[in-house]
Parts: sequence; structure tokens; C-alpha cells
Amino acid sequence: MRYALEDMPTRIKAQHRVVNLFARVLLGGLLVLPYRWRVPAMGWIMARIIGPAVGYMRRAEQHVRYIMPHLPDAEITRIARASLDNAGRTLIEIYSTSKFHDRQRGLEYEGPGFAAFEEAAKTGQPVILAGGHFGNYEASRANLVDRGYEVSGLYRDMSNPFFNAHYVAAMETLNGPGFAQGRKGTAGFVRHLKAGGQLVLLFDQHVADTPVLEFLGKPACTAISAGELALRYNALLIPYYAIRNPDGLTFSFEMEAPVPHTDPLTMTQALNDSLSARIRANPEQWLWTARRWRPDEKV
Repeated sequence: MRYALEDMPTRIKAQHRVVNLFARVLLGGLLVLPYRWRVPAMGWIMARIIGPAVGYMRRAEQHVRYIMPHLPDAEITRIARASLDNAGRTLIEIYSTSKFHDRQRGLEYEGPGFAAFEEAAKTGQPVILAGGHFGNYEASRANLVDRGYEVSGLYRDMSNPFFNAHYVAAMETLNGPGFAQGRKGTAGFVRHLKAGGQLVLLFDQHVADTPVLEFLGKPACTAISAGELALRYNALLIPYYAIRNPDGLTFSFEMEAPVPHTDPLTMTQALNDSLSARIRANPEQWLWTARRWRPDEKV
């Protein structure tokens, strides 16, 4: 359950403070290490210590097994652990600001979507870059920011307000201002789109009371706002990905062809299909701890 800070029970507030203190000490300690050491170190800590301790490992294994029950237990465990490793790397990369930017600067995009993105930017047509918690979604945005594009992001505040404060600050230091979900944030990113801007939307989270679409072969409540916004403001809707390379430190960027404008449900299903294909090709790079499927969806 999410509480406003002023309404938060004392016990939960104390727990959040302890978690945040641990996170600040851990992140601060790792940031003094050379970049090539800190990133794998945080991945190892998340996969081997934090993930198992707080239940993330068990949840990730359950989700992998739900989607790919044919896999042997050893492979399910390997994918779940690698997913946590990727999550840990992503976290410390976001806090690494200039060194992280240096890694993405000058890298080229593959896929037909980038040419469409550039043309839209020249003509003032809005663009929605649709992605998920896959690879490191902030890496691609960092590359675009370095190219001179003002690409804003829409994010969901975390339940721990103390951690959320410096996490959002780190994201905004890395790639510029974003918009928090809610009435004020929605108004901000709508203005940004109407002005011909570019916006990143991550669509792979559970949102209650939204249409149930297919994701990785299973029913999942899915917000269709990306499709609705694309139609309302004549924005290109482009699936985009930053795929972590085997070295664990660098990325390959790709923008797929823009999703044709039809209707929000069809367009959102196309996004689900795109991301599902990416996950099946590289299951280690998706955030399997996310509660994408809920009990009311028979998970």
C-alpha cells in the first residue's frame, strides 16, 4: 500500500528510513570504485545478497516458471538471477551520471525507427518512445540527450519516499526533467507532446482497471495510454530498446518501425508483442520481479 508521507504509519516510515540509509551507504560506497568495477559489483550484490534476502529472487523464479514452465529448474534460477544482476547494474548506472553518459555517447541506432524519429524531430511531430524495464531503458535516452534531443520521461514514484527522492534526482541529473504519474505530471507531459516533444513511456507495469491484453502469452492488465496519446496528438509511437551487450557494460540501441495508427487496443497489443519478442530472445534482461500478472488475472 502507498501512503503520503504525512499519513504514513510510524513503523512503515521507520522501515523506509532504514532501507534508504542502507541504500545510500551501499550506493555511495560503490560510486567510489572505478566504473568497470562498480557496475558488476552492484549486479552481484543484487543477485546474490539483496535479491534473495528480500524475496525478489523467489518472485522472479515464480514469474519465469509461470511464463516458461518447460524450462528446467536450473535454467529458471539462472534467468532469475541474471535478471536481478541486470537490475543492480541498471541502478548503479543511473547514479553514475557522467561516466554512464560517456559510455553511450556516439553509439548508433539500428532499426528503421531512428530515421523516422529524426524526421519527426525536424518537422515538429511528437514522438512517444515506448519501452519496458528491459536492458537499461535510461541508456538509450542518455544517448538521445547527448545528441541534443530533450526526451522527457514519465515515471511512477516508488513506495519508499526517502529513496524515491534521490532516485528521481539521479534520473533527472542523468537525463533531464521527467514527469511523475498523476494529474500534475500528466498535464506536463501532454504539454511537452503538444509542443512537438519526445517522451519515453514504459508500458510493462500492471495498472488496475485497464484492458486485459496478451503479454508473453498470458493475460495482463495493460495501460493503453501510449496508443491513446499517439492518436490524440498525431505522435509517432516507436518501440525502442537498449540491449545490454555480453560485456555487461555497453549497449546496442534499436528503434523499431513506428506502430501504425489504428486504435489504442491494437497499438498497445503491438507494443506488448514487440517487448515479448525481446524478452524471449534475452530473458535475462527483463525485470522479472515486477508483478506484471496479478491474482485477479489468474496468475
